[in-house]
Amino acid sequence: MDAKGVIDLIKKEGIVQVDVRFMDFPGLWQHCSYPVSEFEDDSIFKEGLGFDGSSIRGWQAINESDMLLFPDPATAFIDPFAKYPTLVIIADIKHPHTQAEYTRDPRYIAKKTVEYAKSVGLADIVFIGPELEFFIFDDVRFDQNAKEGYYFIDSVEGVWNTGRIEEGGNKGYKIRHKQGYFPVPPTDSQQDLRTEMVLNLQKCGIRIEAQHHEVATAGQAEIDMRFDELVRMGDKTLIYKYVVKNTASKNGKTVTFMPKPVFGDNGTGMHTHVSFWKNGKNSFAGDKYAGLSQEAIWFIGGILKHASALVAITNPTTNSFKRLVPGFEAPIKLAYSARNRSAAVRIPVYSESPNAKRIEFRTPDPSCNPYLAYSAIVMAGIDGILNKIDPGEPLDKNIYDLPPEEQKKVPNLPGSLEDALNELADDHEFLLKGDVFTKDVIETWIEYKMKEEVRAVQQRPHPYEFFLYYDI
Repeated sequence: MDAKGVIDLIKKEGIVQVDVRFMDFPGLWQHCSYPVSEFEDDSIFKEGLGFDGSSIRGWQAINESDMLLFPDPATAFIDPFAKYPTLVIIADIKHPHTQAEYTRDPRYIAKKTVEYAKSVGLADIVFIGPELEFFIFDDVRFDQNAKEGYYFIDSVEGVWNTGRIEEGGNKGYKIRHKQGYFPVPPTDSQQDLRTEMVLNLQKCGIRIEAQHHEVATAGQAEIDMRFDELVRMGDKTLIYKYVVKNTASKNGKTVTFMPKPVFGDNGTGMHTHVSFWKNGKNSFAGDKYAGLSQEAIWFIGGILKHASALVAITNPTTNSFKRLVPGFEAPIKLAYSARNRSAAVRIPVYSESPNAKRIEFRTPDPSCNPYLAYSAIVMAGIDGILNKIDPGEPLDKNIYDLPPEEQKKVPNLPGSLEDALNELADDHEFLLKGDVFTKDVIETWIEYKMKEEVRAVQQRPHPYEFFLYYDI
């Protein structure tokens, strides 16, 4: 859709508000709404809309705050939740006066990633297919202050509620730890809610392939989108999270994409599928291991080489590393394999079709900024191809069943966000190629994460510390 198409849609659908959205640096969608009278012609698409860039986390200083939003008409969709007819458009960020693209705009970084892949002759199209998981809770409460620190979550499906009497007659269909994968209703109590989420996603133009309950107790779910090109999938990931959260809210539920909200059960991941296409053909299909091409094997080499730095972007919260622990299907070992879900990189073999060949990086989680995460993954893979990085032999055994001496030979991911940020500080040259990520982006990311998250969490007492140490 072009600008004229947006104006025609506004008139046809009786739109009264246009909601312009953009991605902040850490990874939350932001928005500002405008009366439809501001979109009577296409001037806004050419001149932009002003806003205060100093109020956005990780962006401008107060003395250089003015920035511009440039709505991308191709992204327009009608908000299925707004009381009044509202059109949503995703915007790019530019500087005033020059209208130069803003280096810290995550969507711009995603665009540059695709252009870099083209410039080095590796791909016309970069396809991304993320599998987002999430938890649907009935209640959540949390606080941290000088005198207390706690969280409380609850779900009607939670295994801890087998004895609860407040339900007006407990029906007993609670999901045991690690037994939530594919049970039918009434044990799966959220079938209709997930279907409503799917219907709302489809209204927003997102193609859905499947929806189901996930492994963990307490309402873990997954809804799978059809793959799409990198920038558009960044857009769709944000629409996905918006729709899922708001559908839950309309039904008296709450959704979180936190990687590890439930202790003692599986966390929430975002397995990310990648393939390169050139001249209408899948460049990742070939005659090597698991039907991959040599380029795809080298791509895996790049992922494994840079994985310790990558997770500072693809798993960017302190909570992310509570998921990346042994015993909960978390891919913490830097290995690759066909079918083996304990490896960081898997090659799906559901189909022998060349068009279906792809690699799956299983480490990321949905707390990430999708534009940055998808871009970083692709940049690591491109580095692998250009430098012909050999990933070594595949590991087709269950990694967690290996004897200790063999386990030691398989490298681990970093054990904390702080460790991952330090790895990124030491290993980010591959991200700077083609001016995709810039030095100021990397430096600001590390500084922000260290100060606002790592140090902030380290400075606060943890409830479990009272259990461990109160009586010493």
